[in-house]
Amino acid sequence: MAEHGFVTLAFDPSYTGESSGLPRNVASPDINVEDFSAAVDCLGLLPEVDRERIGIIGICGWGGMALSAAAVDKRIKAVVASTMYDMTRVMSKGYNDSMTLEQRTRALEQLGQQRWKDVEAGQPAYQPPYNELHGGEAPFLVEYHDYYRTPRGFHPRAVNSGNAWTITTPLPFMNLPILAHIKEISPRPILLVHGEKAHSRYFSETAYAAAAEPKELMIIPGAVHTDLYDRTDAIPFNTLTAFFQKNLPASA
Repeated sequence: MAEHGFVTLAFDPSYTGESSGLPRNVASPDINVEDFSAAVDCLGLLPEVDRERIGIIGICGWGGMALSAAAVDKRIKAVVASTMYDMTRVMSKGYNDSMTLEQRTRALEQLGQQRWKDVEAGQPAYQPPYNELHGGEAPFLVEYHDYYRTPRGFHPRAVNSGNAWTITTPLPFMNLPILAHIKEISPRPILLVHGEKAHSRYFSETAYAAAAEPKELMIIPGAVHTDLYDRTDAIPFNTLTAFFQKNLPASA
């Protein structure tokens, strides 16, 4: 987006990658929505930035966070969610809302017990390393491996590159829906971008159905979930540019 003429800030979420905070590799919906508002704070201090012309882009799980941030932070004038996950939905209900109440109750009981273990140990325990293949994985897990565990997307500090979130990270995600107020983004515009063959496509489709106008859902033919991470031939940069130019117009 910087190459397309925008003042652009890319950041790692709090407690991950190059961002600060302890313990490492922990997430929560309130903190990660706040990350976007903090980014808006930062941009608004730059003399070359018009505070009335700030938009945001969220990718994967942070697509849902971006929508939530736009709902609550009226300084955000346009929002794009690309290959979006609603992390509160998938953690609290499972993929395609398949988790039963019994399974949810059992998971919460286990997570509560893990909190005792963590406080007794004085540090959090972590889930098994992500995106290792042992055979028989679902195709979308192979796609994650082919991005995060290869030179294509590997970084030694990336959560998904053989590291993991804390075991108790799901707890706050299981307690609320981050898209409860998505209608309140209106009359500011939403652009949802998703791959035709992405396992996660239903997140964007249901978010689109729940949102108020103006809104647009763009499906990229043949693309899987991870294609919109880095495939410059699949990411619709011209559409993103046109979207922000239209919806963040220069002052008269």
